[in-house]
Amino acid sequence: MEYTNATMTPSITELTQGQFFYDSSHWGRLHISGGDRLRFLHNQTSNNIQALKPGQGCETVFLTSTARTLDLATAWIHEDHIDLLVSPQRRELLLNWLDKYIFFGDAVQVADVTDQTTTVRLLGNGWGELGHWGSTPENHDHQSLEIAGMSVQVARGTGLALTGYTLTHASTTQIATTGDRLSLIQWLGEQGGQALGDEDWERVRILQGRPMPDAELTEEYNPLETRLWQAISFDKGCYIGQETIARLNTYQGVKQELWGLELPTPLPPGTPLTLEGTTVGRITSCIPLTETAFGLGYVRKKAGGLGLILEATTPEGVNLRVKVVDVPFLEQGVMPG
Repeated sequence: MEYTNATMTPSITELTQGQFFYDSSHWGRLHISGGDRLRFLHNQTSNNIQALKPGQGCETVFLTSTARTLDLATAWIHEDHIDLLVSPQRRELLLNWLDKYIFFGDAVQVADVTDQTTTVRLLGNGWGELGHWGSTPENHDHQSLEIAGMSVQVARGTGLALTGYTLTHASTTQIATTGDRLSLIQWLGEQGGQALGDEDWERVRILQGRPMPDAELTEEYNPLETRLWQAISFDKGCYIGQETIARLNTYQGVKQELWGLELPTPLPPGTPLTLEGTTVGRITSCIPLTETAFGLGYVRKKAGGLGLILEATTPEGVNLRVKVVDVPFLEQGVMPG
């Protein structure tokens, strides 16, 4: 039986109530092993990795020394290694980045296993209690289950603010063949799942407000501006970029924030957002909807936030009204204090 492709990008309501899947196997997967693996990743990223136990996970941010954002990653802790899911366009950069910080005597090995594993995101309540956790699992908790004759890691969470799971498969030889991947996809289709493509994912992630590299996550912005509060620990010790993050938080130094944007028509990324003739922000991503458009963009805090009405100009010189709105993914984080 062939799996069913979604004929058009489903609405958020349809995604919430339905049974969809997105093959994310082109996303980067890094395998971190060795006795110092927890301490090592703890020191390289923004969240409290050392507080996690096998079977748990979290989102965490890679930063430059000046706290500029490289990527938003997901870490899953196992008995003898850490699985790290990173954005596809940051796979090589982060592999080299981590390798640079392994010093003589560190019991750490980092390997790129992207081509040896498969990752699929399951979106919607239609998947039921696939993980058999009951009603109180934490997001990113994971366990190994037998699916389609294969041992598959099933993790709570979708990379969005939608109910669902992330499946990652590697065979006992640590290599998932093309046949393994297709078998997993086939099984998902047999369960009634509908496949989403890359364009579907891009539309949904913008509507949900998940930031991505080369759009919202660049070295122009720090993760406090991107409102990634859920991926930052303010109680842990030092890590790359920590001093800047702590100073920005303590002295309320965040000057701009990422928001959703309601527009009458799509505008290209980079389009300035203005208030009474003054530029106060910029569009980073935008998609057309049936009759309107929706985007993401940074807005200066002094200009205002939720509900603010801004202006933007089309390439043809037409002025448009833009409304600042919240988005589910960024609403997940809770600002400290």
